[in-house]
Formats: sequence, C-alpha cells, structure tokens
Amino acid sequence: MTQERVPPPLQGRTALVTGAARRVGAEIVRHLHAAGANVVIHCNRSLEQARALAAGLESGRAGSTRVVRGDLLDTAALPGLVASTIETFGSLDVLVNNASTFYPTPFGSITPAQWADLSGTNLQAPLFLAQAAAPALRQARGLVVNIVDIHGQRPLRNYLAYSAAKAGLIMLTRALAREMAPEVRVNAVAPGPVLWPETGLDTQQMNEIVERTLLKRAGEPADIARAVRFFAAEAPFVTGQVLAVDGGRSVGW
Repeated sequence: MTQERVPPPLQGRTALVTGAARRVGAEIVRHLHAAGANVVIHCNRSLEQARALAAGLESGRAGSTRVVRGDLLDTAALPGLVASTIETFGSLDVLVNNASTFYPTPFGSITPAQWADLSGTNLQAPLFLAQAAAPALRQARGLVVNIVDIHGQRPLRNYLAYSAAKAGLIMLTRALAREMAPEVRVNAVAPGPVLWPETGLDTQQMNEIVERTLLKRAGEPADIARAVRFFAAEAPFVTGQVLAVDGGRSVGW
C-alpha cells in the first residue's frame, strides 16, 4: 500500500526575511525554505552572499527565492519590499524582522547618529515594515516574527542604545499583536549567546556570558531558526509572545 506523501508545512507560503544574507538570517531562510516556503532574501550591503544563498536554494527548488536589496533606514522604500514579494510570489505570509545593528554606545558619549542608526534598524524599520505588510498579512492570515534580544529585558552594560531599541521591539511585538489581531499573529524570538557579534565583545565578556548561561555553552543559528519555524508552522494559537532561546541565560543572570 502506497503511503500518501505529507506536504511540507509551509508549502505554498511566502516569507520575507530582513538581514537574511548571512549569519542567523541566512539560517532562518534555510529552515523556512526547507519547510516548503518561498523566501525573499533581503540584504543591504551583503548582496553577493544573498545571491549565493539564493543560488544554493534554487538548485533544490527552482523559482522559490528572490533577493531584494534596500536600506531599512529609508522608511519610504519599505513598501517596495512588500510589493516585490507579492509581485514575485503572489502573497506574503510570514515577515521576519531579523536585520539588526549592534555596537557599544557607552553612556556619556552616545551621539544622535548612533541613536538614529540603532533605533532605526532595530525598532523603526520593523514597525514601518509591519505596517506596510499589514494588508497582505491580513489577507493571508499570516505572521510577524521579530528577532529581539534578552538584553531588551536585561540591559547590557555599555550597549544602552541597542538595549533600549530591543526593549522597544519587545513592546512593539505585543502592541502589534493587539493591533493586527485577529487575522495576524505577532511573536518574537529572544536569542541569548548565539553566534557572537563580529564587533564589540572581547573574549572575557564572551566567557562571562557563557558562564552565566545555565547550559554553559553558546547556541547555534539553527536554534533561532527552529524557533522561527515553530511560530510559522506549528503555533496557530500563539500570539504576543516572546520566546527566549538563550540556554537559560535569562534565568541564570
């Protein structure tokens, strides 16, 4: 007797992931694509990496990706990202606000430019992109996933502007869940020590963070990607929630 093939859980759906050319964003794209979704890979400066990622995915399923480039600080351009997604695949089902800027801003030396950059990427862009995507997401009864940070709940010393912006994104997640209900779910994933930033933290800081993590190790990008896939494919009755994927860092503070 032939066993009926079960289709992938996100087959026929489309996901737009910001900051998706590399690191955690790229892993989120791979997991959503493996679950059957078409993926729009947003990038700004990492165009070649985005194209390479798309080419690898296209080799397994042709016509399933698109690369879009844009500066998320240009709010006037954000509706165009949504329009490009719909033009290519006909719908937008999942928006993942992953793009982030991270660097130290010690109190006493914070500049307006730093504040505009950090709050713009980590808070302003997710708001205005969600607003632009809302009609399509409502039609699809879709989902927004914001990638926040445990330091949005417990500030990281010398990273005041970043921590404040991520705290705002946590509140934005809950506020959007109210504003976009009942058609659209809005949730967040809060990574702990997963794939260290390329600048800012020294070895001693990294070791101290791991030591305060209950599992005594750093996580992997796949840990975050699996959480995003969970919200997209397996959590139809969950909205307004923040899932900490931090190895117990927030408990073992």
